[in-house]
Amino acid sequence: MRIVHSIAETRAALLELRAQNRTVGLVPTMGALHEGHLSLVRAARAQCDAVVATIFVNPTQFGPNEDFSKYPRTFEQDCELLDRERVDLLFAPDAQEMYPAGASTFVEVEGVGDRLDGVSRPGHFRGVATVVAKLFHIVGPDRAFFGQKDAAQVAVLRRMVRDLNFPLEIVVCATVREADGLALSSRNRYLSADERVQALILRRALGEIQARAAEGERESSLLIETGLQVLAMEPYVRLDYLKVVDLDTLEDVRDTRNGALVAVAAWVGATRLIDNVVLPPR
Repeated sequence: MRIVHSIAETRAALLELRAQNRTVGLVPTMGALHEGHLSLVRAARAQCDAVVATIFVNPTQFGPNEDFSKYPRTFEQDCELLDRERVDLLFAPDAQEMYPAGASTFVEVEGVGDRLDGVSRPGHFRGVATVVAKLFHIVGPDRAFFGQKDAAQVAVLRRMVRDLNFPLEIVVCATVREADGLALSSRNRYLSADERVQALILRRALGEIQARAAEGERESSLLIETGLQVLAMEPYVRLDYLKVVDLDTLEDVRDTRNGALVAVAAWVGATRLIDNVVLPPR
């Protein structure tokens, strides 16, 4: 695996790959890699000739009271994992490389980017869209791979790709979970042993909603009520939102006849976690 830190080096390496007529898959990450990230790498390896991964803890997607300074950074371990997965190129820039002095241009996806986490974390999706647009521009991948756990982010990026005519396909891979159902997240390492148990309530709430939907319930308000009843069983978990929304626009939907995304975000102790499930059309 070749490791590069500058945009110029990355573009030179991509020119070499393109000269060999190799399709390129991109896996953007903020490091602190886990099996969820590695599943994206494996999907990229299966679908593309060459795999480019990135590690960059993007400061513009963190709010002033969020965890940027303490976000886990495990670069050497991450490199070992990516090398083991036969990643061809790792781009690991610093903030000065991605945001030169005086940078004042941002990408904002209005509407979609103002919903779900866009409400709870103002400016978050602007930071995400900006850095991912930069990575798309630098790498020029044929496909870019993201996890279903970040469904709201996926909706924002799909709209950005459409609106800005990026010539690539976004591939969404299934959420990877622990054996007990907890969605893998780099932030899980913040949880104490007790909080780790408490966090399971998110998956239980989503599972109850899925079960009720499978029984034929379509009204979003009743499905949300089901989830809230489950979440109330864990008083140490503080709910941010539980929503039933359109997969593409993230707007609330009254019923799930055409399919829907059920998304939840909550604080477990001081750690904010997200999860979701997709309800199929009925």
